[in-house]
Amino acid sequence: MARRKKVYEGKAKTLYEGPEPGTLVQYFKDDATAFNAEKRDVIEGKGVLNNRLSEYFMTGLNNIGVPTHFIRRLNMREQLIRAVEIIPLEVIVRNFAAGSMAKRLGLEEGTQLPRPIIEFSYKNDDLGDPLVPEEYIIAFGWASQQDLDDIVALALRVNDFMSGLMLGVGIRLVDFKIEVGRVYDGDFMRLIVADEISPDSCRLWDIETGRKLDKDVFRRDLGDLADAYTEVARRLGVLPTNNGPVTKPTLIN
Repeated sequence: MARRKKVYEGKAKTLYEGPEPGTLVQYFKDDATAFNAEKRDVIEGKGVLNNRLSEYFMTGLNNIGVPTHFIRRLNMREQLIRAVEIIPLEVIVRNFAAGSMAKRLGLEEGTQLPRPIIEFSYKNDDLGDPLVPEEYIIAFGWASQQDLDDIVALALRVNDFMSGLMLGVGIRLVDFKIEVGRVYDGDFMRLIVADEISPDSCRLWDIETGRKLDKDVFRRDLGDLADAYTEVARRLGVLPTNNGPVTKPTLIN
């Protein structure tokens, strides 16, 4: 069997050429990074959990008419996705003050914001993914004003879906980030949700206890990251109910 051609390798995922034109295979690694990869570790089972959780969220979005790059899951660590032209921005949606926003504005973590706030950061690891205003985005040609309007609308629809989904299982969606890509059908271009949606890219807090169920567990040394992600998957029904503690991901086919 011929080796697949690697297209791109990031901190948490690797992309390979897909079996058909216009497709890629996205492989989820067990690597965990924080602080622009200054902190690193390998968390057994993390890639499996993120693959299944991202599949779950992307499928839900596709089902309500929010377009994503997700086509289907291939196995425990890989999924087939549409190849897209990634816009070099991270789109951050905040419902509660946390992380860098809380520090910048002197807000107490967990303060509810008056409305969802959308921020953009320029995707560049060497620069630390700096926040950028819309004027920069348009001036440097990363996206047009119409693109930004469409991205904001897309991000708010993702927020509505994810907030309701998490609320139903006792989890507060504090904030999250997505990436957006362009796809072309002839001369027609449209924007779709790309990359992943997982506890790696969201802040998720238990509503009753405030327990963190996201990558802050790793960032702040708050416990076992795999246990936190497993709890999210268990509540959403991605994992089978188990009377004992889940030490390794045991996933439903």
